Amino acid sequence: MTTSLHGFGLGLRPQHYDALLAGDVRVDWLEILSENYLVEGGRPLWMLDRMAERWPVALHGVSLNIGGSDPLDGDYLRALGRLARRVRPRLVSDHLCWTRHGGVQFHDLLPLPQNDDTVRHVAARVRQVQDALGMPLLLENVSSYLRFADDTLDEAQFLSAIVAESGCGLLLDVNNVFVNAHNHGFDAVAFLDRLPREAVRQIHLAGHSEDAHGSGLLIDTHDAPVPDGVWSLYAEAVRRFGEVPAMIERDDHIPPLEEVLAELEVARGIAAAHLLERAA
Repeated sequence: MTTSLHGFGLGLRPQHYDALLAGDVRVDWLEILSENYLVEGGRPLWMLDRMAERWPVALHGVSLNIGGSDPLDGDYLRALGRLARRVRPRLVSDHLCWTRHGGVQFHDLLPLPQNDDTVRHVAARVRQVQDALGMPLLLENVSSYLRFADDTLDEAQFLSAIVAESGCGLLLDVNNVFVNAHNHGFDAVAFLDRLPREAVRQIHLAGHSEDAHGSGLLIDTHDAPVPDGVWSLYAEAVRRFGEVPAMIERDDHIPPLEEVLAELEVARGIAAAHLLERAA
């Protein structure tokens, strides 16, 4: 399988199936939520086949449980492998988190203690997944609203250590960096400077919300347009990481395709401007 993407993509959502196939849209690739296509048969899989005929595909999962204490789910990995053989993805990713314990799936992306024990635990499981799939795995930085008492690494150190120990790549969610910088009081631009540049293989762009209960926290809801602060941080990411494939991710309050495509054009414009700046 080819393990690279180029240009600007969209997270594929069922609300956009017909519009994507009906017109000549300016999209370079699509990212699909793996769990939506693991069951054989049905319209979603038929539509996915049509999409994969027209665009390169990336697989993005939410159930790998890479940081959990339960054994990796063999049935899930086999189903993911079948899907990968079907659509031949350029990249496969999931989240640096835990999602299951004692066989119970929590349907949330729960943060991990940031220390050397977790690094070794995650790295061993990453190697298992990469061996099962026969291709590299990307891990996405997740949003969080607390820190653990036994953290000995900050988030940039934690991500860098996992990359070094496992050989995985990073899916950099710029919105999550923005949210975490606000919630935990660190410098988002300095955070980017401390990531291993060659490991950043894909970028997510999304929106967030303020906590309705007045805590002052930002919540990673992915239900709104990309805000100005995230666009500014994306420009900083382009300055540091160059031509990394980037995409718009929208998971709720999904607008018509035209609105998401307009955001994608903003991303193209920011990247073009700052890549010229890098070249100069």
